[in-house]
Amino acid sequence: MPEAPSDPVAERFRRIAARPVVLDVRALGMSFRGAGGKTVQALHDVSFQVRRREFLTVVGASGCGKSTLVRILAGLAHHTAGEVLLDGRPVTGPGPDRGMVFQGYTLFPWLTVVRNVMFGLEMGDMGRDQARSEALLWLDLVGLASKAEAWPHQLSGGQRQRVAIARALAARPRILLMDEPFGALDPQTRATLQEHLLQIWQQVDVTVVFITHDIDEAVWLADRVLVLQPPDQDHPGGWLAEAVEVPLPVPRTRAMHDLPAYRAVRERIERLIRPPRPPAAERLPVFKMTAAGDEVL
Repeated sequence: MPEAPSDPVAERFRRIAARPVVLDVRALGMSFRGAGGKTVQALHDVSFQVRRREFLTVVGASGCGKSTLVRILAGLAHHTAGEVLLDGRPVTGPGPDRGMVFQGYTLFPWLTVVRNVMFGLEMGDMGRDQARSEALLWLDLVGLASKAEAWPHQLSGGQRQRVAIARALAARPRILLMDEPFGALDPQTRATLQEHLLQIWQQVDVTVVFITHDIDEAVWLADRVLVLQPPDQDHPGGWLAEAVEVPLPVPRTRAMHDLPAYRAVRERIERLIRPPRPPAAERLPVFKMTAAGDEVL
């Protein structure tokens, strides 16, 4: 188990616990009709709360319902059981109170960078001059003010995701939802974007729910990590195994990967996602495809 948090970390968690609840997920379930008319349950009895300016990551094995969960939170999919409350109001569809960043690059290729960020503001009846001024502020925050008049195809993958983050934040949402936003990036760019995101989050009054399949990313970014599990004999759909607090100070540095607290949390999550199995269960059948001898094994 993780070691007891140091006093500054414990104090920080006490401050987080005193903040108002922004997102309240209660006994959430999601089922749909699959192939052949069979009912498939994606989520089962998932409950958790997220407090103001908390950074929550969600991690789990394939098939545990991570992307389904974030789509429900965004109002892009409808749950079939339980409820989702944002500031005490039921989530029934998409809204400007939630910003969304996807893994794929979702910028409009026919609009310049600044016009991409302006798009949602203008759709919300903000005048063009004011929308442009707001968009430039957010581009400056993500370090891309110099690319305002560029076209999306002229940007690198990391730069496109930074524009997507600026666009999601420009409407000043209560919560920023991110569905594996760095999953398609190379390791160096991914690490840089993680650091950018933490810097942005520390400057903006926004709560973050971040979906990832990467345990190190989940631990390094988060205040808490939700670990989802795929269906099993006791749970017909993806279910919440544990909410793990990350006892590391903020701001984060890469050197924290070597701290005992970091390693303990990572190992705890690793065991939850991939529990130890008997050696025999790990063995695959071997088919010899050549006439070579045992020396190739």
